[in-house]
Amino acid sequence: MAAPDLLLQAGVVFVVLAIGGALASRLGQSVIPAYLVAGVLVGPNVPTLLGYEFVLVESREFVDLLAELGIVFLLFFIGLEFNLERLAAARDRVLGAGVIDLVVNGGVGFVLGVLLGFSVVEALFLAGIVYISSSAIITKSLIDMGWIADPESEAILGVLVFEDIVVAVYLAVVAAVAVGASGGGGGTADLALSVGRSLAVLAVLVALAAYGTPLLNRLLDTRSDEQLLIRVVAAAAGVGGLALAFGVSEAVAAFFLGAAFGATEHVHRIERVITSERDLYAAVFFLSIGIETNPALIAGVAVPLAALVVVTTASKLLSGYYGGRAYGLSERRSTRVALALVARGEFSLVIAALATRPDIALPQGETIVALAVGYVLVMGLLGTVLMRYSGVIEGRVVKSLG
Repeated sequence: MAAPDLLLQAGVVFVVLAIGGALASRLGQSVIPAYLVAGVLVGPNVPTLLGYEFVLVESREFVDLLAELGIVFLLFFIGLEFNLERLAAARDRVLGAGVIDLVVNGGVGFVLGVLLGFSVVEALFLAGIVYISSSAIITKSLIDMGWIADPESEAILGVLVFEDIVVAVYLAVVAAVAVGASGGGGGTADLALSVGRSLAVLAVLVALAAYGTPLLNRLLDTRSDEQLLIRVVAAAAGVGGLALAFGVSEAVAAFFLGAAFGATEHVHRIERVITSERDLYAAVFFLSIGIETNPALIAGVAVPLAALVVVTTASKLLSGYYGGRAYGLSERRSTRVALALVARGEFSLVIAALATRPDIALPQGETIVALAVGYVLVMGLLGTVLMRYSGVIEGRVVKSLG
């Protein structure tokens, strides 16, 4: 049985989420920023007030697990909605928009890292942190705002998939390079093995999405909604866990698994039975980002953090707009693409965590982590706000270009 204090903390987590969601709804705002801030206020890094520490959540195991499920189900659900054949048909446009995104934002992140005094290897970490948009935050916002059926969603999701695939390889490469630079091994053979393993897992997932429909139809062939839910959860959690074990993002795995399930005859039933689980776990995921954020550490890197926010917001807006245009979208819809891609989140924190891994231990690893958690909080809030007020911004952009 669960310890009473652990169960109590679980209760606190959901009470806080309920209050944050209610306040956001009352103010007509997205729930995502509310969940992020709530995590800061109840987590172990909450500021001391009048000599007292009001820490409400200390044990993180159950939060970590539910947060992982949140990432998996968000990307699984979006995979259900995304037509893999359309992605393949639009591969040239996806490649064009994705390359613009990678070159502009990865390049800006690396240059900023060097200018801020980081080593070349540390600058590579910073490049990854500022390059990749948050699949979880953006897909949740797309669903909440009803953009998922609009033409720009295909471009947005195409860029996100491109980013996730790039990062699946990037994580293996940068970890091997960092270990080698720290004198901990990680030679060419290890690097090749790690990258090859990641690519092999991705190939299997793509093959499942492309050719696994008959097998999945048999797997899901049940009249019981309860059994259908259990089978979907088992598949999503199992495949996500296996992907992580092989060094591949669980988000990438969940997306392609969702695309595979989306081609079955059970897709509408799946959407109906997993929607509540998706929303519940996703809420915990956003709360967990706030729990990771230490306001004291952020205060110590306020100046470089401000520089990162200003410069990389501009670079993401620029690359997103021209990526949308390369995708063949109008000025208004390209502006939506740019606004949607601003949010950063889960992958930035994963990359930052590598910087303090014992076998890597970069000299400025703690600084990189402090920058990352502050950056994710600010950019997560900023990204959702920009999407919320996209109508006003789109009108001004079109008017200025006209």
